[in-house]
Amino acid sequence: MRLHLTLDLRRRWALRRAPAGPLRDYLETPFPKPSADYRDLALLAVDLETTGLDPKRDAILSVGWVGVEHNRIDLGSACHRLVRTARPIPEASAVVHRITDDQAAGGECLDDVLAELLEKLAGKVMIAHYASVEKGFLSAACRRIYGVGLPLLVIDTQALAKRTFERRHIVFKGSDLRLHALGERYNLPRYGAHNALSDALAAAELFLAQASYRDRGKGAPLRDFLTW
Repeated sequence: MRLHLTLDLRRRWALRRAPAGPLRDYLETPFPKPSADYRDLALLAVDLETTGLDPKRDAILSVGWVGVEHNRIDLGSACHRLVRTARPIPEASAVVHRITDDQAAGGECLDDVLAELLEKLAGKVMIAHYASVEKGFLSAACRRIYGVGLPLLVIDTQALAKRTFERRHIVFKGSDLRLHALGERYNLPRYGAHNALSDALAAAELFLAQASYRDRGKGAPLRDFLTW
């Protein structure tokens, strides 16, 4: 609870400094309470494809998200946006996410994509797999565009999996924590890797499977799943 108060203080601190616009609108909506049953909350699974892992040097190439409402995935809310970038995409990066320079040149402005995402995220908890990537890049983008970082309430499905393995004394290696390896463990559908929308959908499905296995249909407070 103390950590939630700290995060809320960060939200209010950022609100006082954010200019009028999408980030300020996002910050004006309080975070859900950690004591609330996760099944009653609105969540948003998010995934980014980037040119690398360093928010200071690398660029966001695409963003995908899908909502989770009342413990169900809302496919009607699914969205995928290519982000325009003037930087040449490294060959090694393009091989992974299959986004070419020509495709990126035809994408949307990051300011517009970020504004749309912030509107969808307001008042919600973000689900992501290995969420430090999404947190780092989104906060860095907000600092560049709005001058203020982005506080987020986050469920990291990779962190949840690691906790589960450790609690059950299951020996695991790094590859066992990958999104699609965990999906296979829960008998979830297999999607093509490194597409922002399909990875966001896979993260949403993985979280619901993890939560269902943990709460056995009885519900659980949001705090049981949060990554601080």
